[in-house]
Formats: sequence, structure tokens, C-alpha cells
Amino acid sequence: MTMAALPKGDWIRGLSVKQPYAACILTGAKPVENRPRPWKPGWVLLHASKTIDQSALRVPLVSRAFRGRELVTGAVLGVARIIDCHQDADRSAPCSEWAHPEAWHLVLGDVQELPLPVPARGQVVPWKPSPDLVRRVFQQLPDFQP
Repeated sequence: MTMAALPKGDWIRGLSVKQPYAACILTGAKPVENRPRPWKPGWVLLHASKTIDQSALRVPLVSRAFRGRELVTGAVLGVARIIDCHQDADRSAPCSEWAHPEAWHLVLGDVQELPLPVPARGQVVPWKPSPDLVRRVFQQLPDFQP
């Protein structure tokens, strides 16, 4: 696939996640990301924010999921597709052991890790990556099919 085959315009957003949670998503262990507001389904650049959640490092569910991985920060580490966004119904079982009861759950699929991190600044809210950042990310994923 060539870069010319990528869609034009506003088709991808940035999703910034603290470490070690970004690493957990990349391993496939964490299929749900919690957010205070709903997000639209679609493709996202998975960005590791500059912050490491130190308390999460001691949570067994988390520490097992990223064991042996370097916790890179301040970079895009992969791409993923938001395939669903929902809140669990009151008193229902959570959709995942990673799901927080009051949060919106971004269900992630098609996660692809980059061979090399791409340094970038992210934001807490959905952010629009620059065309240059998108180009640098997808140079590493030549077989990507949106």
C-alpha cells in the first residue's frame, strides 16, 4: 500500500493514553479505554502521553499486561480502531475488567503497534494529527488498510 491510498481529510484522530495503559492496549490485554465523554467510532493514533501513572504500575492486572515492555512516553506507538463506545447499563456487569463504571468505554480493535515510536505531542481530548505525523506513522505500516 502506498501513502497515496490513505484517505484524505479528517479520518483519524489522536488518542492519548498514560503509560502503562498504552502498553497494555498494544499487547492486546486492554481492549477498553475509559473516557469521561463519548467518542465517535473510527481510527485513532495511539499516543503515549508524557505521564506515567505510577500507582498503576502496582496493580496486578496492569503489571501482568505490560511485563517486559519499555514504557515509552511522548510518542505515537500504534494505531487502533474504536469499534464501539458505550456506558454499561446501571447494575449490569462491566463489559471488561478494564471498564470503569461511570466512564464511557472505547472498545478498541485492529490494534497495530509501530516498529518505532514517533515522537509527538498529544492532548486529553480527541486531537487532530498533522498530515506530517500521519505520514510518519503510516510509513511504518505499509500494509495498513483503513
